[in-house]
Amino acid sequence: MAASVTGAPAKPWYKILYLQVLIAILLGVVVGWLWPSLATNDWIKALGDGFIKLIKMVIAPIIFCTVVSGISHIQDARKVGRVGVKALVYFEVVSSFALIIGLVMGNLIQAGHGLAAKPDAGAVAAYVKQAETQKSVDFVLNIIPDSVVGALARGDILQVLLFAILFGFALMALGERGSKLRDIIDDTSHAVFGVIAIVMKAAPFGAFGAMAYTIGKFGPAALGNLVGLIALFYATAGLFVVVVLGLIARAVGFNIFKFIVYIKDELLIVLGTSSSESALPQLMEKLERLGCSKSVVGLVVPTGYSFNLDGTNIYMTLATLFIAQALGVDLSFSQQVTILVVAMLTSKGASGVTGAGFITLAATLTVVNPALVPGMAIVFSVDKFMSEVRALTNITGNGVATVFVSWWEGELDHDRLHANLNQTIDPSDLQTAVTTG
Repeated sequence: MAASVTGAPAKPWYKILYLQVLIAILLGVVVGWLWPSLATNDWIKALGDGFIKLIKMVIAPIIFCTVVSGISHIQDARKVGRVGVKALVYFEVVSSFALIIGLVMGNLIQAGHGLAAKPDAGAVAAYVKQAETQKSVDFVLNIIPDSVVGALARGDILQVLLFAILFGFALMALGERGSKLRDIIDDTSHAVFGVIAIVMKAAPFGAFGAMAYTIGKFGPAALGNLVGLIALFYATAGLFVVVVLGLIARAVGFNIFKFIVYIKDELLIVLGTSSSESALPQLMEKLERLGCSKSVVGLVVPTGYSFNLDGTNIYMTLATLFIAQALGVDLSFSQQVTILVVAMLTSKGASGVTGAGFITLAATLTVVNPALVPGMAIVFSVDKFMSEVRALTNITGNGVATVFVSWWEGELDHDRLHANLNQTIDPSDLQTAVTTG
């Protein structure tokens, strides 16, 4: 099955978005290094800023549709009783560990320190003034919108989230009567993600502008900070997989490294597409083959793609701290706690689509400290190098979650689990094992 997917793409190399962005980034480095005056031109800067505005344009509708759809479909979890509750509890606990690890690593290794980036003072002044004058009680009251339409029009993420959560639970309570409206919201969500697919075609231009301007303004030394951020993210994601997911796997009774080898085909598909959704059908089939019950796989994997995005969570905490360090913005302890809470909510709107991690970062920065939003251009210039690891961490986390919930429910076939992970089963017998299991 994986072979047919990996063998399907027949695009010329110059039409592959990944290569386009990679070439654009390299060109941006060259232009910023050799022609800094050209790279800091307003029109070059506008390429990166314009792409960020296109991304911010769709944040509110995406979060509304995905959160409403995710919550309203939890009624499927009720059909399998305790499985849904256990899955959601697992998602929230493990996601919290991912956020905390990202926050700890970001504070310990300050990759953005010394970059001394300076955003447009005029663009940031209003945000800074608002942040300084806003009291905590005002922050809480501001979560409640004066009108839903106004919240969507302004793109106020917390207000949109509040209404989406309430709307999702109300729609879930309607049961079958709300099925048509659920379908409309699902279709709207697909359409909005279609808009993202169109917007992502401009990613090479945005990447070129962002990288050229960054290198042109801050010099080649900025590359050191950006490479440091990439290395830190890779190391933190690896630490999360080996330690957190490794301990969870050990508790169930299997080895995390053997599990990674088992899903290597799916990981390669994800690596090539930068989206964990690209391997969803294959992952579900392999988890059934591994000994997880069909009902648990059918519930946990799709739900996990909205509620269990470990790689995205790590990315948001690290990137937020990096931007704050680069801009010289000192985040208080309460603001860092806010990162955890807000990122936990905004990550629910990132469903494995290429670029979704950057969208949730924009939403998180807007709430934590709007003065950090202009710094997104710095991170965007290397975001592509981190999107693959986000997706790889997400799909690995969802695979382990499914095995864990199956084990928790007492519906895990340990014999088949070990036979597959130890590669003692003839691959030709796998399909038979699924159909007869």
